[in-house]
Amino acid sequence: MVVSRHFREQRLGPRERSTLAETVYSVLRKKSLFAYLAQHGSGAPERRLAILGFATERDYLLGALTDTEKDWLARCDQVKPADLMELHRHNLPQWLVEPLKSQLGDDFWPMVESLNSPAGLDLRVNTLKDKRDQVQKELAKAGVKSAATPYSPWGLRLADKPQLGKLDVFTRGAFEVQDEGSQLLALLADAKRGEMVVDFCAGAGGKTLALGASMRNTGRLYAFDTSGHRLDALKPRLARSGLSNVHPVAIAHERDDRIKRLAGKIDRVLVDAPCSGLGTLRRNPDLKWRQSPKVIEELTLTQQAILQSAARLLKPGGRLVYATCSLLQQENEAIAEAFGAANPGFTALPVAGLLTQLGLENAESLCAGAHLRLWPHRHGTDGFFAAVWQKS
Repeated sequence: MVVSRHFREQRLGPRERSTLAETVYSVLRKKSLFAYLAQHGSGAPERRLAILGFATERDYLLGALTDTEKDWLARCDQVKPADLMELHRHNLPQWLVEPLKSQLGDDFWPMVESLNSPAGLDLRVNTLKDKRDQVQKELAKAGVKSAATPYSPWGLRLADKPQLGKLDVFTRGAFEVQDEGSQLLALLADAKRGEMVVDFCAGAGGKTLALGASMRNTGRLYAFDTSGHRLDALKPRLARSGLSNVHPVAIAHERDDRIKRLAGKIDRVLVDAPCSGLGTLRRNPDLKWRQSPKVIEELTLTQQAILQSAARLLKPGGRLVYATCSLLQQENEAIAEAFGAANPGFTALPVAGLLTQLGLENAESLCAGAHLRLWPHRHGTDGFFAAVWQKS
């Protein structure tokens, strides 16, 4: 938000905007290391942090430094990662380290390296309007290189981060920017023609649009969210998409009367629950410094309440998908296990089998036990979790 406001206030070219943004993100990703290195040297500490994180050619940077700063930077460059304390290597708050180590074992450090690198850019082709190979060809004509995503049948992964907003292929609604992992969550809902479907925590509607395309613009698709502002952001995307079966509904809370009126009538419910967002640290590195064990504990209570309320919407035979973009078992497996124990009328469905039925190869590699478990270092996506049930 700070960076966006600064760009609105200053007249900057694309290169300057990119350099400033990436420098800020670099400092946030490696704050522990940079703060340690910035203890020494001359000048303001903020300047030293910016020098360490500066995201452009080194010669360009050196041209702006004093001789003292150049000497200090050279000494920083000589520090070997193996000589650093773990705190300065993983750049995570300490409360987060042990839960991740216990889950990942030897994969902890590859995961850290992935989280401390910028994310790529994925697109979801709007299958209501276009086919993936056709969109890929149109992008290529515009000089945008892409490759089919390895898992999602709807996705394209770009080689870099070009400006897409003015391309005809974007303005006519042929694609939306959406991480491949997020696409797989919508795929798991397996929404079909003519069904009644609810995206319970719709936000700005990325998964809503994917669900609507799966339904071929038939049936009725409700997009619920407690934030009218986020739902407003869905409107221009909805207009581009060509969908007319989507009904955005701002609700007060998970027990809103508008939800109660739909109890027992819905075929599919997707609950992409409010969470810590720690699976998106490649894109949102500030989150690791904002969250805390207390915040996580409060979130788990919210997640349980939302999931329980959303489950009441389903008709017999209906499908419930619970998902987060968190890395923590506390927000994921623990919530799923508690829901399953409290709701014997819901049968857990193994996600690998569902994905295989949907045509995905090597679906087992995307799962841990019965659940979807995506990791940036393993799958090239943001970190995601999903559990699926069918109502008896």
